[in-house]
Amino acid sequence: MRNTELLEFCAYLENTSLGLAVQDNFWVVPAMQTVHILAISALLLAMLMIDLRVLGIHGKSDSISVVISRYINLIWFALPILLISGSILIVGEPARSLANSSFQLKMILLLIAIITTLQIQKIGLRDSPFQSNRTINLLAIFSLLLWFGIVASGRWIAYT
Repeated sequence: MRNTELLEFCAYLENTSLGLAVQDNFWVVPAMQTVHILAISALLLAMLMIDLRVLGIHGKSDSISVVISRYINLIWFALPILLISGSILIVGEPARSLANSSFQLKMILLLIAIITTLQIQKIGLRDSPFQSNRTINLLAIFSLLLWFGIVASGRWIAYT
């Protein structure tokens, strides 16, 4: 989309009934931000536990597959909550997000992080107990960097 078309789309979203409802009810934005922050916290904690186990830094008493099985459902549960709460926040102030380079970077990083998480899950669930694998180790490091980038770019949305 060219910038003009994007801004026209933002104006359209802002004037939908949902957009107007978000704008007219003072409690919606803080409530959705709270839900969004709690969901990202849960997802980050679960991903951190998996990545640290993959890297052999934490949880060595359990196999990688056990740790992934323990936390992966929390990740896949939190993602739709993030999608819904984030979408509501976007509809309330679409130009603040959709036209923002930090938001666009966040979405690209999120897509890559989801693919990386799927790969970690795929490789990790078929691991031999306590055995390390160079590919999954690199994915875990990449995952940590991606999630840090997602949080950082998410915070930068307010400042760019």
